[in-house]
Amino acid sequence: MREFDLSDVSVVMGSYNEEEAIGPVLHDIEAATDGKAEVVVVDGSSDRTPEIAREHGATIIEQEPRGYGHAVCKALLSASNPVRLTTDCDGTYPMERIPDFLDLINDGYDVVSGDRLYHGAETMPAMNRLGNHAFALLSSALMGEHVHDVTTGMRAYRGDLIEEITWTENTGLSAELLLRPVMRGYEIREEPIAYDERLGETKLDPFSGGAEIGRSIVKVCLEERRRSLGF
Repeated sequence: MREFDLSDVSVVMGSYNEEEAIGPVLHDIEAATDGKAEVVVVDGSSDRTPEIAREHGATIIEQEPRGYGHAVCKALLSASNPVRLTTDCDGTYPMERIPDFLDLINDGYDVVSGDRLYHGAETMPAMNRLGNHAFALLSSALMGEHVHDVTTGMRAYRGDLIEEITWTENTGLSAELLLRPVMRGYEIREEPIAYDERLGETKLDPFSGGAEIGRSIVKVCLEERRRSLGF
């Protein structure tokens, strides 16, 4: 199996009215990848987000706002490179770690998942941090395998994995993108990362969004359990 380099990486994200944050995020991606990575942004913004992204050389796919999962899934499937790395466009994730994630893919992992909770995620709102611990406990109990941070937005994947699995969730896509590969026996690495305060305002309601993520976790785990039993 050949070794991938930074020109084999597609960094993908969904965006919605992130004109305050998108420029610094894309600048950090450019710095971390020496400008070699493809960047794909699926955008439903009414502000200057797409214009700013184009100025940084990103490929923009515009669509009506349909939620987080629809945008990120579209970006993942539209990317052309064999390594696909998701991030959020709010400045919370350490883009300087992209080469480290690529190294781990080259070491043989199918998914490298950024673990925000390993170092405590003190910059994360307390309710979000509590919810993320609860999601990890629920997922681990349903799968019978320990996972630590199931809703992180920063992961690297082998492209063939992304294309082999049918993704169904919207708000809960971040969890689904980890749970289905875990339950299908892919090689997974949860890699500790730093997590910063977001730039701009959050779009996710912690109560309704949290409930939807919880439902997705249960649904996905039950579907994968039935699949493993041949139902």
